[in-house]
Amino acid sequence: MKKKKARAVVSLAHTRARQAGSLDRIHPETAMVLTAGLGKRMRPLTAVTPKPLIEVCGKPIVDYGLDRLKAAGLKRAVLNTHYLPDQIRDYAVRYRGLDLAISEESDTLLDTGGGIKKALPLLGNDPFYLLNGDSFWIEGARPNLAWLNESWNGDIMDILLLLSPTVGAVGYEGPGDFLFGPDGALQRRPEKRIAPYVYAGAAIIHPRVFDDAPEGAFSLNLLFDQLIEQGRLHGVRMDGTWLHVGTPEAVREAEFAIGESAA
Repeated sequence: MKKKKARAVVSLAHTRARQAGSLDRIHPETAMVLTAGLGKRMRPLTAVTPKPLIEVCGKPIVDYGLDRLKAAGLKRAVLNTHYLPDQIRDYAVRYRGLDLAISEESDTLLDTGGGIKKALPLLGNDPFYLLNGDSFWIEGARPNLAWLNESWNGDIMDILLLLSPTVGAVGYEGPGDFLFGPDGALQRRPEKRIAPYVYAGAAIIHPRVFDDAPEGAFSLNLLFDQLIEQGRLHGVRMDGTWLHVGTPEAVREAEFAIGESAA
């Protein structure tokens, strides 16, 4: 699916919403950044350093996402902690340009969904940005967080994902995650098939999706699947190149891609 077509399905969904009534458009004022994970596939690098603090081109991976949030006009974000939490807390104190709050998961790692649910009192009642702590990309012509915000429509969606083309993502060798449906809503990859898009670790989420979510640890994929059934999980194709840093070898691939983009 080409970029124009991917954006067209989102525009179609927005047109239908305008015909049906108002567009619920809210600029997120805060963000959740997932920084509590164990980073097992990044060992030995993560034996003594949390994955979000592994350096790529001389700066921690999480810096790239926080810098994107800052460029999008945000003033505040929440980081969760579990593995080597003191390092994340110290980093939050040192980082400049955002007020960084901490959501502790000291006893039990709550996974992506549970971690966000625990942090909701710090995030407020309005839609917020979500970033994986290792999410970063080379921007295209349009800043991707601005593109997410422009595409958000709370009348027809509860989560809006930033998607990368499966082919062309740096460091990614998986089968992809999602297809676009005809109305712009997302569908899961059929079994034993390659999907054209993979989740790039950035999203806008309305906190109402956690109203009936379970307590304790659970994956955000549980909510994705529920929203797919309701037609309320949407996505936009990113403008630029996603850098998937899942292994030590992928650090070198990302550094090479960044160097090439700056050449």
